[in-house]
Amino acid sequence: QVQLVESGGGLVQAGGSLRLSCAASGRTFSTDAMAWFRQAPGKEREFVGVIHWNGGTTIYGDSVKGRFTISREYAKNTAYLRMNSLMPEDSAVYYCATHSVFGLRRPDDYRYWGQGTQVTVSS
Repeated sequence: QVQLVESGGGLVQAGGSLRLSCAASGRTFSTDAMAWFRQAPGKEREFVGVIHWNGGTTIYGDSVKGRFTISREYAKNTAYLRMNSLMPEDSAVYYCATHSVFGLRRPDDYRYWGQGTQVTVSS
């Protein structure tokens, strides 16, 4: 079992920045990828990006490419999602998820999820 806890969400004005954190515990040695997804009301869960836990390679969804950055702090078993140039359409509940395989983009591929953290961007 892997436990994930997100934090860092909140209310921010358009053009602002936020940094989300995802702390992992439990069987983290089985994790090779830490992904971020988001879900707005009435919409499907959307792939934001994923980082390879050991190598640091990242993949981003088209809607956030160039604005969002995923990083990880290996010693703390924590991944981060830095969000810049936020827009109202970025408002959603943001989730982190883990998998033993890097590069997967479908929510159904991921077994372990955090509880989510709300991000609201005002115009």
